[in-house]
Amino acid sequence: MVTVALPNTWVYALRLPHDPRAARVARMTVRAALQGHGMHEFLDVVELLTSELVTNTYRHTKGPASLRLTALGDGRLRVGVWDSHPRIPAPFSKRPDDRVPPAPADADNGRGLHLVQQYADSWGGWPLADDLRGRGAGKLLWFEVGGGG
Repeated sequence: MVTVALPNTWVYALRLPHDPRAARVARMTVRAALQGHGMHEFLDVVELLTSELVTNTYRHTKGPASLRLTALGDGRLRVGVWDSHPRIPAPFSKRPDDRVPPAPADADNGRGLHLVQQYADSWGGWPLADDLRGRGAGKLLWFEVGGGG
């Protein structure tokens, strides 16, 4: 009899209300999931980048958001954040070899998405299909860490 071992894959999904505390809830969820699965080496980076993306959903949209953590089984972890706004910001809207310049030192914001290109191994984003009434369904931004990327 042949036994097939499933790869170390798992998925966590979390729906986040439009609430200023959503980034904190997302960080706590990331920390619990990664610690529980022994992925300590990614913890700080994933927590930081997730917090930045979820904060942007609160700041730039009026609706809920969703967070999805996916262990891909080959040492990679993918984090996706959905929100209801269709615009895909740089660097997610650019090719990975296109770089977004850092925010000026005296700027109050604008550093979060630059951090993604500095610390994630890969990233991307796409608009989600229109619903039956012709309205956009928002966008999904994602990044990956691990796997030697």
